[in-house]
Amino acid sequence: MTANTTEEKREHRLHYWMFGGFLAGLVLGLAAYSLVGGAPWIEWVATHVTGPIGQIFLRLLFMLVIPLLVSALIVGVAEMGEIRALKAIGVRTLIYTIAVSAISVALSIAVVNLLKPGAGVDPETARSLLETSGKGAKAIVERAGEAQTGIDSIVAIVPSNFIQAMSENDILAVMFFALMFGIGFLVTDPEKTQVLRSGIEGVFEISMKLIGIVIRMAPLAIFCFMFNLAALFGWDLIIRLSAYVGVVLLALGLQMFGVFPMLLAFLGHKNPLAFFRETQEASVMAFATASSNATLPTSLRVADEQLKLPRPIARFVLTIGATANQNGTAMFEGVTVLFLAQFFGVDLTLGQQATVMLICILGGIGTAGVPAGSLPVIALILGTIGVPPAGVGLVLGVDRLLDMCRTTLNVVGDLVAAQVISAGASDEDLARAASTRQGGA
Repeated sequence: MTANTTEEKREHRLHYWMFGGFLAGLVLGLAAYSLVGGAPWIEWVATHVTGPIGQIFLRLLFMLVIPLLVSALIVGVAEMGEIRALKAIGVRTLIYTIAVSAISVALSIAVVNLLKPGAGVDPETARSLLETSGKGAKAIVERAGEAQTGIDSIVAIVPSNFIQAMSENDILAVMFFALMFGIGFLVTDPEKTQVLRSGIEGVFEISMKLIGIVIRMAPLAIFCFMFNLAALFGWDLIIRLSAYVGVVLLALGLQMFGVFPMLLAFLGHKNPLAFFRETQEASVMAFATASSNATLPTSLRVADEQLKLPRPIARFVLTIGATANQNGTAMFEGVTVLFLAQFFGVDLTLGQQATVMLICILGGIGTAGVPAGSLPVIALILGTIGVPPAGVGLVLGVDRLLDMCRTTLNVVGDLVAAQVISAGASDEDLARAASTRQGGA
């Protein structure tokens, strides 16, 4: 208990340090832009000091992101083992999750393309930043020009060589393999795969621990990112950041107060106002902790005592949802990637945007409930579409507020799912779920 409390305090301090690095880099960068904009020494500092520090931070993330995503996705799917016993409830949960995630994807794409919060930056300035983004980022960016389109892009999702896909940072192909491997756990005798599953869970824990260590470099890296960006873009950066925060909150708000009430009214047979009133404890907890996993016990109690949902179904849906049903995280990652693509003048087709959003949904499985779990996913996607990964430094300083908001959406979305699935369950489903839980107790 003491160790957990110490870790939480350390995490809160880190957020303050990150925000401090964000402000310091922004202020000094704006001062340099206003007083001595274009001076040779600014370029020297960016090339030989702040640039390399930021690139080391990014390379450490790239080094760990593939093992993290592969192990997280495999473990996340493997933990859905109860689907075989719950049958109809499990299938209904999966269909619901995919459908609602698709709605969140459509909302994100529509909002970003309609409002274009990152558009309007001088192309020459953006190109200059692309040129100074560092060799490590350029090696990944080069793949963007080789991206496949049409039917070839669909075929390429299935890797012919998993190791090659990893070496080329083909994240969608890597995730497809991990998804298939996780399904393999569901259809194989658990006694024969227990050792392998424990090993993969160990890879996930090690990756998360190492990323936690790397994230401690974030305040210094954010300072370097923001100094470089502010010195190049000046006051226009403030306007773009404000627009970005507004668009993220708008997208999350449309999902929370538009999509969820309709789902509750038409599928969950529940008054939306009553639902939000009864689940406010879980919402406050999610907003305060910015952690889906930390809020799970509160969500389970709210589903049982306030919503009066069948305990077996609520337990199943909420437990799975804490890792797999992460609409807020998928929307945040997607909006961030598309915003930065607009900011740096990288024109993405609708098909490429849909691919980005699919990667974000898959990347949310297993990592959304972990602090800073979105950061490696966003950084890697940026590199694959031709946007300098250093651009992630733009959003890190305001991430704490957005993290609290998207976590609230994630938790409320899980409770909405539990309400909808419970409303559509038959007496036979309830009896089967009850017997399953008793048998596994």
